[in-house]
Amino acid sequence: MKLGFVGLGQMGRPIALNLLKSGAQLVVSDRSDESFGAFRERGAAATTNVSELADADIIFLCLPNGKIVHEFLLGEDGLISRLKPGQTVVDLSTITHTTTTAVAGALSADGIAFLDAPISGMEARAVDGTLTVMCGGERKVFDRVKPFLECIGNKILFMGPAGSGQLTKLINQLLFDINAAALAEILPMAVKLGLDPDLVGEVVNSGTGRSYASEFFVPRILQRHFSDGYPMAHAYKDLVSGAELGANHCVPMPVLAAATATYQTALLKGHGQRDKGAMVQVFEDILGVQVRTRTQT
Repeated sequence: MKLGFVGLGQMGRPIALNLLKSGAQLVVSDRSDESFGAFRERGAAATTNVSELADADIIFLCLPNGKIVHEFLLGEDGLISRLKPGQTVVDLSTITHTTTTAVAGALSADGIAFLDAPISGMEARAVDGTLTVMCGGERKVFDRVKPFLECIGNKILFMGPAGSGQLTKLINQLLFDINAAALAEILPMAVKLGLDPDLVGEVVNSGTGRSYASEFFVPRILQRHFSDGYPMAHAYKDLVSGAELGANHCVPMPVLAAATATYQTALLKGHGQRDKGAMVQVFEDILGVQVRTRTQT
């Protein structure tokens, strides 16, 4: 069994390293050869020439966005021209449902199996091999790929037809995004009204207002650390996807729309390369306060 892997970024590199646990032959590819040494040391092949992995039985993608995925597979001189019936493409990227179904349809027409398998979890979970993987496609394709996905995650879920994995990932992300925007709005209000931010954070993270977003961001906001999570400029694509789905299917989502306005304001204020916790600065500026721990001056 030969596996191909394209995209050795922050998430892709540890995921590809964990695929070595499968015992399959692995060839990795990226535009840069910066990470190649770690793979060659472990007996994997590494190349900047993607045509060298075109004969792999299963090809995994972990790319930045849907435009790149579409171009890589279906664009002029795309990988589809080098693939043969019976091969499988597994897309771990986070892209839109529309792009996913278009890619799935084009590959299927050429007899190439496809699984959309977006991942949930930050870099530490990618390193540990404890990601959540949500899959869409044919069940038989999922069953064939699942043993390899178990090398990278501890929760592997089959969600339904092609595109279902991306829809599930989007739902999870939108709920997380809304939680992060709510923290940005409410925490500065608490400080403005005279409450101790450390104690407020303690109550939130031990009470009914607790969420993964609060557990992750509140301590970092208090310490003024805004670079530990995914950059807002990259995360914004999820909000665009949510708005697109709502418009296309006539689904009203007023809470999401309000949260999106907070993200947009933060991006316009120049916080795009900071994580979602930095949205708090939008309301801090409005109210003239800072959500800062007492131990900082």
